[in-house]
Amino acid sequence: MAPGVKDSGFHREGNEWFFKTGLASDITVSVDGVNFHLHKFPLIAKCGKIARIHEDSESTHKKTLVTVLEEFPGGPDTFLIAAKFCYGLKIELTARNTVMVYCAADYLEMTEEYGEGNLLSKADSFLYKNILRNWKDCILALQSSEHVMHRAEKLQIVNRCVNALSVMVCTDPSLFGWPMMMYGSLQSPGGSILWNGINTGARIRSTESDWWFEDISYLSIGLFATLIKTMDARGIRPENLVGAIMHYARKYLPGLGRWQGGQSGLPRTVTSFSLKPVAHDQKSVLENIEKLLPQKKGKSFCRFLLGLLRVALILGVDRMCEDSLERRIGMQLELATLDGLLIPSYSDADTLYNTDCVERIVRHFMSTESGILSFSPASLDMETSPSSEPLRKVAKLIDSYIAEVASDVNLKPRKMRSLAEAIPGSSRSLHDGLYRAVDIYLKAHLWLSEKDKEELCNVIDFQKLSIDACAHASQNERLPLRVVLQVLFFEQMHLRTALAGCLNVLDTESAPAGPMTFSADMTGQIVQRDGWVTVVRENQVLKVDMERMRSRVGELEEEFSKIKQEMKKVSKSHSSLSSPRLVARRIGCKLLPRPSDAQQENVGSTEPTPGASVKQARPRNSRHRKSFSLF
Repeated sequence: MAPGVKDSGFHREGNEWFFKTGLASDITVSVDGVNFHLHKFPLIAKCGKIARIHEDSESTHKKTLVTVLEEFPGGPDTFLIAAKFCYGLKIELTARNTVMVYCAADYLEMTEEYGEGNLLSKADSFLYKNILRNWKDCILALQSSEHVMHRAEKLQIVNRCVNALSVMVCTDPSLFGWPMMMYGSLQSPGGSILWNGINTGARIRSTESDWWFEDISYLSIGLFATLIKTMDARGIRPENLVGAIMHYARKYLPGLGRWQGGQSGLPRTVTSFSLKPVAHDQKSVLENIEKLLPQKKGKSFCRFLLGLLRVALILGVDRMCEDSLERRIGMQLELATLDGLLIPSYSDADTLYNTDCVERIVRHFMSTESGILSFSPASLDMETSPSSEPLRKVAKLIDSYIAEVASDVNLKPRKMRSLAEAIPGSSRSLHDGLYRAVDIYLKAHLWLSEKDKEELCNVIDFQKLSIDACAHASQNERLPLRVVLQVLFFEQMHLRTALAGCLNVLDTESAPAGPMTFSADMTGQIVQRDGWVTVVRENQVLKVDMERMRSRVGELEEEFSKIKQEMKKVSKSHSSLSSPRLVARRIGCKLLPRPSDAQQENVGSTEPTPGASVKQARPRNSRHRKSFSLF
């Protein structure tokens, strides 16, 4: 920057730096074990700190002043730049060294008081004119401030860089060339891309709202958190901030990408190729990411939280971070998926899945839902209330989860009951899912006692089983006998209730035309038990047929008994030797004509004989009697 003698004046011999001027060195400055053999006058003229040290050492009358600069910003390399500036040599400020030179000039007190255009003002001017107006250089400057963070924050360098970046993100990139400016020398004055200095004619495309995600991911977690908070204060859209946080987390938490459905990161920008990745402690990254997350709901965000919880359990983060993640997931559990909840046990637990974690998530969900339910009107049906829709979704999800983990032979019956009872029974319109889970558990745990089986089956409301589930349960040999009897009892109750409702509907349909009104209970039963109504109607038709058949069989039996009595009377009388036709006339029957009488009499019977009628009716009677025994 400043014109002067050539740079060849400084040379190094091991850990010793010398400046050739023909004069002997009278001051030795030690920085991190590296000694600089210099001259007092150039340093005292520019550096207030060195001037003070020289004044304090005048009483010692030593020929060579030796001083050690503790915790010098930037180390020996930065001090060499400051020393060159003191000797009037040309120095080069870049985005990578400006922050350290700025801090070193402040450390050495190279202010305007010790010379106009001193190093501190030069560094401040370069920072303002070159770095804060360029996206790429601003990120590079922030990266370099990691080594001098305390002093950089004190000098407001970090704050200025962060504010500049947040302004660039808030501004439409197409208006001021962002992120076109990050292409640097690759961009011609006309805005097209250059290749080896040749104008390609290709224009830089306008970027999306996520163009800055990849670039800021090269910052350390501390600087990233500071930048996100500053952007939030400036009113950047929360969804953009969440996108940047999720991108950062996926980049530095490798295990997280496995649970995000194979989502890939954003392509690298031209800026990112000049940035160096930062070494991170994954545990620290996760704990800081959790603090940055807003209170947001969404399917992808819920899946991200579940993946974050998995990684947190693997890394063994502090309990406060884990609780916060579980609470965030519980607030939007209705958006979760089954595969997201199947969190393996990463500790020494016997069970295959971490059911304790899922149970805590469900408890958090119920604590948030209880506030909504407490304000619902008492007359509002839980199953039809719009506010209960998340609760029904979660109940269905948890039933599927329990069915999935039920096959684990190490899962205790107490834990099964605890998971099932975490959701109130009123939130389940049908208990088919819960019954399926219990059946799977009983199949995988054949050694359970009858008492354990009955206690486990108590979580099921058998009045809320569908037709198929009732049919399956009534024939399930794994269920205790008491439970099977209970299923049969409720099945009969359902049939009676549905039959009564169906008869009421039929009576209403047969009534004269007029306004049709149904009670709320009857309507709910018909809507919920449409399958039962179908069965009842079929049985009603069958019952009517059986009643008709029973009446016909009774008539036939009475007629047959009369015939038997008449036959007995005839057999006892002397007239039994008379013509059979006479006997037949006395008992009121007609005989078929003989072949010889076919020409004389044309008499026939179109009705079947009583005996034949009985023989034809009995098979039908036995078949329908078997069906009728259900009632």
